[in-house]
Amino acid sequence: MRPEVDKSSISNDSDPELNRYRFDWSELPAITAGLPGTGGETRREPEDFRVVEMPSYLPSGEGSHAYALVEKRSLATLDVVKALRDRGVPERAVGFAGRKDKHAVTRQWFSVREEYEEELHSLSDVEGISILEMSRHTNKLGLGHLRANRFEIRVRNPVPDWERISSAVLERITSFGLPNYFGPQRFGSFNDNAIEAVRLARGESRAGTRRSYRFYLSALQSHVFNHLVKARIERGLYGRVLSGDWAQRHDSGGMFVVEDGEAESPRAERLEISAVLPLFGKKARLSNDGAGELEREVLDDSRLAWDDFRTLTGARRVSRIIPWDFSLEATEDGYVVRFTLPKGSFATCLLRELLKEAGPAD
Repeated sequence: MRPEVDKSSISNDSDPELNRYRFDWSELPAITAGLPGTGGETRREPEDFRVVEMPSYLPSGEGSHAYALVEKRSLATLDVVKALRDRGVPERAVGFAGRKDKHAVTRQWFSVREEYEEELHSLSDVEGISILEMSRHTNKLGLGHLRANRFEIRVRNPVPDWERISSAVLERITSFGLPNYFGPQRFGSFNDNAIEAVRLARGESRAGTRRSYRFYLSALQSHVFNHLVKARIERGLYGRVLSGDWAQRHDSGGMFVVEDGEAESPRAERLEISAVLPLFGKKARLSNDGAGELEREVLDDSRLAWDDFRTLTGARRVSRIIPWDFSLEATEDGYVVRFTLPKGSFATCLLRELLKEAGPAD
């Protein structure tokens, strides 16, 4: 952390200097803040929250790696990895494209080397797991080998006028884009993973935390990203780009450096492009010009500097996304909302805009 900042007073979770790093939805502005929400309850049952991975590619049917399409109930992705490990499959031999939450019904592909195909198939003996399809492919399934996730979420007991309200919220999101915040899942059960990074950086060490420093530091990296998005919204820059920004084309995914923010901002206002903000690290340093000035301000306000993230690889993440394939369906006690998000985005970001309540991690 910056040497000129005295953090000696940061000693426990109740200290406001430490709590600035705790994830808190109330600190992150919604893009539909001026609209009411439907309220309601989600995730009473695992079936109330369904996720289907949309992979970057399907297995070809041939190759040295066995693939299985798994549907799991009340099991996280790493629970499946553990079940395979218990069957003698080395953890490094297991491939998957993304991590899925536990309190849900989810479908995703897993891969193992061909010598462990029988163990992969035996997952069907595990309570909560069904094997829907088996195949083969030439390579191990890797993190990020994923195009999108399709969500089907049941909302129980919303306000009576939920249909009108939800239509207005979804129309606003479609017009302006959804803030691509990291949701609470990124910050641990107590929303304090970024706090642990600050503690470890200043020399505190508690049992089991030092070896997890990079894990916690990546949460702090995500915390800073969220506050970069927050600054954009609060300063009226959410639908614009600044000189020095990286920008992404929503139609093709292509990225470029913005040389003239004023000239490019009309495209951002039409939701053709959006700013791509840094996840600071070796490959993502401070931007140039106006974009870099704003990034420095956010780091300064967070009592941080780019150098604090020098051990991480770094990347860039688009500041807003466009969900697609929206649908709403009435049920006897509420409604079901269906939508698709690009990989790496959090369904809770859309749910808090829709319900105006913070739901559980997705």
